[in-house]
Amino acid sequence: MKTIIGKKVGMTQIFDEKGKVIPVTVIEAGPCVVAQVKTVETDGYNAIQLGFEDVKESKLNKPERGHFAKAGLANKKHLREFRVEDFEDLTVGSEIKADAFEAGDKIDVQGTTKGKGFQGVIKRHGQSRGPMGHGSMYHRRPGSMGPTSTPGRVFKGKKLPGHMGRVTVTIQNLDVVKVDMDKNVILIKGSVPGAKGAILKLRKSVKA
Repeated sequence: MKTIIGKKVGMTQIFDEKGKVIPVTVIEAGPCVVAQVKTVETDGYNAIQLGFEDVKESKLNKPERGHFAKAGLANKKHLREFRVEDFEDLTVGSEIKADAFEAGDKIDVQGTTKGKGFQGVIKRHGQSRGPMGHGSMYHRRPGSMGPTSTPGRVFKGKKLPGHMGRVTVTIQNLDVVKVDMDKNVILIKGSVPGAKGAILKLRKSVKA
C-alpha cells in the first residue's frame, strides 16, 4: 500500500554515484496504523484511515478517544484518510512503514503551505511597484480599481491585498531518492509544502 502519513524534518543534499548534488526533503514516514477501513457497503466509498504519532489520552477529546478505543488501538495525534481501490488485505491495526515506498517511485505529496499573513499585491501576486521617487506618491499600491461611471464597480477576481498562504497544496510526480528504514525516513527530490514539522500525505502518483 503506497500510502502513508509523514512529518517534514527539513531539507539537505546528497550526492549520487556520479557525484551530482541532489537537493532532497527528509520526511519522517510513519510508522502508521490503520485506524479504520471504509467500504462501499458501509460508507459508500473505499478508503483507509491512518493514524500517526502517539499522543496522551488527555490531549484528545471524548469522540477521538472513543474512536481509538473501538478499534482497540493506541491513541494517535494525527488522522488522515486515503481513498483506495484495493485494500490489499489491510485490516484495522495493520501497520504501514517507510518501506511501502522504494527509490525510483513517483509520489504525490500534499500539505499545508506556510502562512504569510496579510500581504500586499507585490508579494502576494508578483505585481510591479511604482516609481520610488518621493513625488510619485505611488510605490506599492494595487493599481487602478477600474471604470468609474460604467460599470461603476470593481470586477470580481481583481488581484488585491489579502491573506496569503496556509492553503492545501499537492505537488505531483516527485521522485523518491532513498528510503532509510533504520531511521524510518524517506528522501524526496525537491521541496514539499509546509514548514518543518508539517504533517504530509504521501501516496503513489496518480499521473506517473
